Amino acid sequence: MDILSIVGIIVAFGAILLGQHLEGGHLSALVNGPAILIVGGGSLGAMMVQSPLPVFLRAIRMFVWLFRPPVPPMAQTLERIIGWSHVARKDGLLGLEKLVEDEPDMFTRKGLQLLVDGNEPDTIRNTLDLDIGATEARHMQSAKVFESMGGYSPTIGIIGAVLGLIHVMGNLADPSRLGSGIATAFVATIYGVGLANLFLLPAGNKLKAIVKQQAQYQEMISEGLIAIAEGENPRIIETRLQGFIA
Repeated sequence: MDILSIVGIIVAFGAILLGQHLEGGHLSALVNGPAILIVGGGSLGAMMVQSPLPVFLRAIRMFVWLFRPPVPPMAQTLERIIGWSHVARKDGLLGLEKLVEDEPDMFTRKGLQLLVDGNEPDTIRNTLDLDIGATEARHMQSAKVFESMGGYSPTIGIIGAVLGLIHVMGNLADPSRLGSGIATAFVATIYGVGLANLFLLPAGNKLKAIVKQQAQYQEMISEGLIAIAEGENPRIIETRLQGFIA
């Protein structure tokens, strides 16, 4: 559980609500159903128009990462790579064959299979680099969905404010309703700007950071397997890969 995301959301929105209260405003003034519908529905619809279906669905699945991010087992995997290097030096690369089928991670399994098949280090590097780049590009595209939605919501908030003002203009004959009507109209702007800057844009950036971390984890595995293919000493491999953990 990523406590920082939860605390950040509470602090961000809590600060706005507390400031409104300290200034003497009523919190109920910030609650407006039509504004929520316009900003939320409009931003979501714009994001759907922009995104291909697979990208959109992947973004929905990645949303959980904000609160339960995948934590790559860097230290444990480093120990496993060192273990593989010892096996390779003792029994040869074919000694790793029995580990391939038991490996749950598809990327690691693919790298081990390339290693067992006796491929050249450059072939292993090029193959795994393609996998790393393709996976990172797919996830990064989905992470940017939230960033794009954060770009749309302030503008849609302004649309909501304009729609509210149009309604106000229709009641000019009743001056007593103008003040509250204008205030309600600008709530949509608050929703749009607040949703973008307090949640959507930070969420997109955090997901991109998680994607980078996942790519770094795969790079460590790739470098370890290539070092084994090159016949590097296990101690040298450990020293080289420690940089990924540090």
